[in-house]
Amino acid sequence: MTIKPHTESRPTIYDGDGDVLMEADRQANRLVIMPVGDPRQVETSRMRIRIQWGQFLLNDMLTSKYRTLICGVNPVDNSRGIISLIADALPTSQWDNESITKYAKGYSELSPDKTLVLKYDMDDVKVLALLRPYKQDVFTLDDFRTGFEKVAQMAEGRRDRMPMASVCFLGAKSNRLVDKDGNEPSFETVLRTMHESGYRGDVYPSVRMWELAPTGVFATYPFPSSLKVMRSGGF
Repeated sequence: MTIKPHTESRPTIYDGDGDVLMEADRQANRLVIMPVGDPRQVETSRMRIRIQWGQFLLNDMLTSKYRTLICGVNPVDNSRGIISLIADALPTSQWDNESITKYAKGYSELSPDKTLVLKYDMDDVKVLALLRPYKQDVFTLDDFRTGFEKVAQMAEGRRDRMPMASVCFLGAKSNRLVDKDGNEPSFETVLRTMHESGYRGDVYPSVRMWELAPTGVFATYPFPSSLKVMRSGGF
């Protein structure tokens, strides 16, 4: 009897004709996720930031996938911010936009020039909110770095605050983030600043970033060294 040699077939994702039917055209909102590293290699330390492409932050917070949320807050109005959405959606939270903003305003008036991190206990979710300086209508990258350095310190050795997730602060309506030229920075700049500050939780990209294909994206940060090589003109 002749035994046919084993050949690995292309893996399928969906049943039946699903793979063919789900081929995305250029008009579809889609991502191209690039693999990196060896999945068989295990790191016991938290060296990377995981990027939650295509996931819904609000739903994940409400279903107890995280204990802590990192976001922004300001002393004027937070009705369009995720902190108020979380407060309204959690059944046991006693916070609302008015009380969130009033709490932020009190600290902001005491320390008008500082970037503080305020703690909001919403029962199932603990929110660590970067407080925008009193006289600014945006966060600068320096504010952002200072805030995440404090977040990293507040998370150090605190298992009760993990796992932790953060918004990316890009595309924000209430608490915009800008670079030194007044423009919104790249996602890579945001991730680098978070990582250099010591943050090692998860990050949720803005929904608009789900339209990035054909540009490939990575699921963790730091990005692979091959990206640096390509930027320098190598292959």
